[in-house]
Order: sequence, then structure tokens, then C-alpha cells
Amino acid sequence: MILEDPLDPFPIRKAFTNYKRKDFAKDSVSGLNVALLAFPQGMAYAVIAELPIQFGIISGAVAAIVAPLFAGSRHTVLGPTNATAFMIFSSFAAFSMADKTAFLPLFVLIVGLLLVIGAFLRVAELIQFISRSVVVGYITGAAILIIANQIRHVLGVELNLSEGPKTFFTIIQNTFSQIKETEWEPLALSFATLAMWIGLSWKWKRLPVFAVTLVTMTGVYALLHSNIGWTVATFDSFQPSDLKPKLPTISENGLFYDIGHLLGVAFSVAFLATLENSVMSKTLASQRGEWPNMNQDMLSVGLANIVTSFAGGMPASGSLTRSALNFSSGARSRLSSIISGILCLLGALLIGKYMHLVPKCSLAVLVICIAFSLINRRRIQISLYSTPGDAAVLITTFLAALLMPLSVAIFVGVGLSIVLYLRASSRPYLTEYEITEHGELKELERQEDEPTPAVSVVHVEGELFFGAAEIFRAQIQKIAYDPAIKIIILQLKNARRLDATSVIALEELVNFLRSKNRDVVLSGVTKDVFRVLKNSGTLDTIGRKNTFPYNSKNPNLATKHSLKRALELLGTENADIRIFYDPNKS
Repeated sequence: MILEDPLDPFPIRKAFTNYKRKDFAKDSVSGLNVALLAFPQGMAYAVIAELPIQFGIISGAVAAIVAPLFAGSRHTVLGPTNATAFMIFSSFAAFSMADKTAFLPLFVLIVGLLLVIGAFLRVAELIQFISRSVVVGYITGAAILIIANQIRHVLGVELNLSEGPKTFFTIIQNTFSQIKETEWEPLALSFATLAMWIGLSWKWKRLPVFAVTLVTMTGVYALLHSNIGWTVATFDSFQPSDLKPKLPTISENGLFYDIGHLLGVAFSVAFLATLENSVMSKTLASQRGEWPNMNQDMLSVGLANIVTSFAGGMPASGSLTRSALNFSSGARSRLSSIISGILCLLGALLIGKYMHLVPKCSLAVLVICIAFSLINRRRIQISLYSTPGDAAVLITTFLAALLMPLSVAIFVGVGLSIVLYLRASSRPYLTEYEITEHGELKELERQEDEPTPAVSVVHVEGELFFGAAEIFRAQIQKIAYDPAIKIIILQLKNARRLDATSVIALEELVNFLRSKNRDVVLSGVTKDVFRVLKNSGTLDTIGRKNTFPYNSKNPNLATKHSLKRALELLGTENADIRIFYDPNKS
């Protein structure tokens, strides 16, 4: 049985029991470490989404403050992420910058509302049916897309990406068609940035390498610009007045037109945010021996996005890098995330006016470095070689991410994953067993001259939903083709999820067997299954005399009565008994 944890409207009120001064010191250090990563990362993800950089900074600050108030997980830090940022880029590329910034608050609000509704509907629990191969394939494809899209900033060329699909091949084609326009200044600064990143990452791993590299390269460019006149593309500065809260705007076409225009992509971003956050929550919780409340976390992501929409940010999700840094820095509570958010907000207020000094090429190199780190060769290897299904899901999702808009690609992978899951779970494999003279079960080795049993006991294990019903009926009919089998006893003690398709298939099976002068007896029928059979009228078709309910006090009683009934139908006191069941579900 899976116990469903209820949603808590304000779980942070229980988070500081026995909280001590040394815990606050740990949270403060963790918050500072995360802020030094989150601030420049927010800029980077805004660059990926082709948005003004303050959108990424505000998203990381506000989401990090709001989410811990409602989250179930204490180490997860929210903010913009690579995958959601590139999904926004690929979906909004046809928009002008003015239209992007006008539509984005309403878009983020829709994403937040979808997540909140999903949390109350307990949608997050369905994520367990999504293969990790989907996530690996999608993240790998998105990482390569991000790298391809940032090459133009490294080369210092401008592209026209406002028309047509924004896929890997169109981005590469457009980039290299402009390669003759490459400028040597951004290229030189990019190589210097890469060299510093590699050197610091190799020599001083504990430093906030991203922040140190970006600040250093900004200083280098400022000196070169003022002394020898170097000029490369930089970002627009922003003032504190640009960060004031704002209401989502509605176009002249009306609210419902805007919602219809944005809903499809918003649904994709909401789904991806749930998927990212659930993977992160489970990963961190497993290291503490805890189990996260996925729907509670989904609620926190939704509420964080709703507040972010009014603050003027981009969609937020669970960040892998920031959450892992928060965990490894020794955070004691969710206060560390709040501290990091406050520090990012202060940083935006104090240094936003200096953003015109930050070279785009340097930040592009750092984005490429992050994207390379997302390509996890070990997980790719596991997904490729574990099972053919995992390999198919990984390759399909990866290619879809390169060839299609990301809002479509994620559902191609998810769809294939679900189809393969249903296919596997709906294929019972029935093996015939016999009882030896020592009272043990062993797989039957049938001899050609051996008499076939007159009674077959079939153990029905697991789900009998629509996907499994027809296949199961076909297997039972295959068993019944043996002319010596007169009675089939269906042992239903462990059968679940009977639905209309299952009931219809069962009725057709009974009618088929009776047309061949055979019969069916149901044994160990649970209350839920009995209720479905009774309400549908199938109980009368099978016959109450042929139906024996499950008795928890004496589990073997139903089997005893069903065998007695089978002998009564055969009109004999002796019969060979053979047992069929699926060893994979035993």
C-alpha cells in the first residue's frame, strides 16, 4: 500500500524545532555559497532564454525565498534551469524582445497555476512511471542545443533566429553561414575565459569558479575597453526601478487568446519543472534516508512561480547544481535557500547598473561549460546498455530534442516511456508448475505421453487494467485449447485494478470456455474485485456458486472451496491439478 502524504499549507512552521545557533551558522555559509553560484547562473539562464539578464536573477532570488515556505524537501533550491530556459528560447524565438517581456509574466503565472492544480490532483505521483532514460536523453539533447546556440556569442556574430523551427541543425546552419563575420576580440576573450575556468576548476575546486571567472573577465574587459578601445557585445544595465513588481499584462487580443497562445508551452514547462524537481528531491532525500513528499514539492514550485510572475522573473524549477551545492555545504534547514535568495536580491539592487561591463562572450563560454557538465556519460551508458527499452527511450528523446521544439520533444520521450511501461506490465508470462511428491512446486516438464491435467489453477498477479486484460484473456484461451482441461480456476487474490475492459474480457472468456464445454471458477476474490463484478452484472454470468471470496483469516479457504467446486463440476472425486502463474510477479 502506498500512503499518500497530505498537503501542508505552511510546512516551514515545523522546520525549526531544536534549531540552534550553530545550525544558523551552517545555513548562512551554505546560503552565501549558493548565492555566489545562483546570481551568475541566473544571468546565464536568462541568456539561454534570450531574455534580459535581470529576469534570471529575479527568478533565482524570489523562487529561492518563496519555495522553502511551502516545500517538503529542505535542501532543494529553486531557480531557472538550463532545460526550462532553452524551452522558453525555442518557443519564444519568433517573438520580439518587447513581446517576450510583455508575455512572460502571464506565461509564468500560467505555469505556476498548472503546478498548484497538479499538486492538489496529486499528479506528481505519476512521475514514477516516467523512465529516467527520458530525463537523461532530454538533458543531453538540451545541453547540446545550448552549446550550439552559444557559439555565436563566442564568435561575436549575430543570427536571425526569428523564423522557422529552432532546432540543432538550423542553429548550426545559421551560425556557420555567418562564420566569416567572426571578430577576433570576443574570440580572444572567450579563450581567456575558458582557460581561467579550466584552471580554477582543476586547481581550486572549492572556489565559486563561475562567479570568480565572470567577475575577473568583466574586470579584464573593462580595462581593455578603457585603455585600448576593445569593444565586444555586453548586456544592458538595469536599475532598481526595473525590478519593481508588476502585474501580468494582457494583449489587445484578450485574456483567453493569450492563454490559448501560451498554454501548450506552459504545460510543457510545468511538466518539465515537476520532473526536474522530483528527480532532485529524491536524489537528495535518498542521501539522508528520507522520502520526499512529491506533491508538496510540486505545490512549492507552483507557488514560487506565481510569486515570480509578479516579481518579473522567468520560470523556476529545482536546480541540480544549486541544490547539490546547498547540500554539500552542510545546510541544516530550508533557511539556507532563503538566505541565498535575499543575497541574490541585494546583489541585483546593488550591481545591476554595472551589467553593461559584462561581455556576452565570456558568459557564453561559462554557459557552454555548464552545458558540458550536464552530459553525464555514466548515466548515458547505463541507459544505453540496461535494457533495449531504455536505449530506445534515450535515443528517441535525444534525437527528438535535436530535431523538434523542446516542448514537443519531452512528450515524445515520455509517450514512448509510458507505452513501453504499459507493454511490459500488461504482458503476464504464465508458466505451468506441478506439485512434486515432496510437496514442492517445480516447473512442469511435460512428456508427450503424459496425461494433461483436468483442472488448471491460474494465479492472476498484479494489474488487470485495460492494457493487460486482452493479453491475459488470450493466454487463458491458449491454456484452454488443451482438450483435457475442463475447469480453469482463476486465483484472484493478488489481482488489482479491474476495469470495464477487464470485465468484458472476463465475460467473453467465460462464454468462450462454456462453448467448449469447460467452465471457470473464481477463487480468492477480494472486496474491490467482487464489487466491480457485482455492479457490472458479471457475477451473475459467472455464477455465485463459482465465486469464492478471499478470507484474510484463512487465505487457503477459497482455494479449498474452489477445488471442491471444480471436482463437483467434473462429476469426479479425482483429477490432475496443474498450477499456472507468472514467476516474474511472484
